[in-house]
Amino acid sequence: MVIGLVVHAGHRARFADAASTVTGIEFAWAVYEHEDEVRDRVAGLLRDHRLDGLLLGLVPYARARDLIPADLPFSVTRSAALDLALAWARARGNGWPATPVSVDTFASETIDEVAAALGLDRGAIATCPFDPDQPVADVVAFHREQLARTGAPYVISVRMGVAAALDGQTAVLHALATPGTIRADLHELALRIRNKRADGQRFAAAVLSIARPQTAGPEQSPDLDRARVGLQHLLLNTPEFADAWIDQRGARGVLVFAPAALFETVTHHWTGLPVLAEARDSLGIRVVAGFGIGASARLSVTLAERAATRAEQDTDPGAYLFTGDGMTIGPMGATATPLTYTYREHGGIEDLAGRAGLSPATLSRLAAIERTLAGRALSPSELARNLGITDPSGRRLIRKLTTAELVTETGSAQEHRKGRPTRLYRLAITNALESGAGR
Repeated sequence: MVIGLVVHAGHRARFADAASTVTGIEFAWAVYEHEDEVRDRVAGLLRDHRLDGLLLGLVPYARARDLIPADLPFSVTRSAALDLALAWARARGNGWPATPVSVDTFASETIDEVAAALGLDRGAIATCPFDPDQPVADVVAFHREQLARTGAPYVISVRMGVAAALDGQTAVLHALATPGTIRADLHELALRIRNKRADGQRFAAAVLSIARPQTAGPEQSPDLDRARVGLQHLLLNTPEFADAWIDQRGARGVLVFAPAALFETVTHHWTGLPVLAEARDSLGIRVVAGFGIGASARLSVTLAERAATRAEQDTDPGAYLFTGDGMTIGPMGATATPLTYTYREHGGIEDLAGRAGLSPATLSRLAAIERTLAGRALSPSELARNLGITDPSGRRLIRKLTTAELVTETGSAQEHRKGRPTRLYRLAITNALESGAGR
């Protein structure tokens, strides 16, 4: 498999870091210094290499989208909300105020979301969303105008050309995509290419294993049994695994069968597996995980076992994915998560999650959904779609939230012309956190 990477010279190290967790793939590079070089670099990449996929950023895609063959899988990686939040964190670390400031490239919706979560004055944030037809000079002029008007000590930019043009005039905080953001896009692309080759293969296997203790001891013991049962119970009560088939795998392990898409969701495109940290924190055990995707169920399990064995060789708990065509992704961090920010400032999310029988990560996601809804009620199926789980899982989750008094029923709606009305619920997680109900 050959994947082409189109990157600015200043970004190459980030992309190389992201690519370091994948083996079995050859990478072909197209590196540019200035935006007007992009088309020639992309044309050369397509001419000189037989690519299976292409990963590129917003600017290269805008400059060369017409050159990309219609049948070539590609992904456009872009800075995420996390990357913007980190830029503001660096500003505060430098002793600068969060606002006033001007920001380019990010969509207004992303800036709204991050500003609301961080408690920033949205009116003091000037935005210049990405426009593929807008030259760098116009973006630079936008920042200069805002600097003259507000006297802000810095700007936040994604585009390297903008930073170069403003060099010496003001500080520029780069909100570039982190290796984690790029890694998720790269993993998703690699698996999409592989699934296309495998004619849409759908199912995969996972083996989660309690790591062997450092000191020798009997393989089978009551403590080990209790730990394995605890791990199985943890998975069975994690909403994201609601549609997986989970069973014991020997004395130390748990075997999981599920659609490959489910595993992609719980690992955030094969970048991390928060349930490993949950097992450590709630059960006091070190758990590693291996995922396998092969041409048969037997091969998938074999690959998952090999991947788990590989994960156990690492110092820190983690996970690996092995595929039947030789691709390896890993190590995946135990705590890697795509959450742009958490609600730890409220001080009670872990306690509240424990009371509700949910993971802190899931509760944070629900709180983010509640903020997006802005008081609007939703149905269990809409909640399921927002979380990427099935409708039955959404209904089970609503029942848990109802028991924990984290939702209130507000009426019903006729979603379909036929059938019974659907009950509607309003999330009440933020109020519970702010009132200290989770403490």
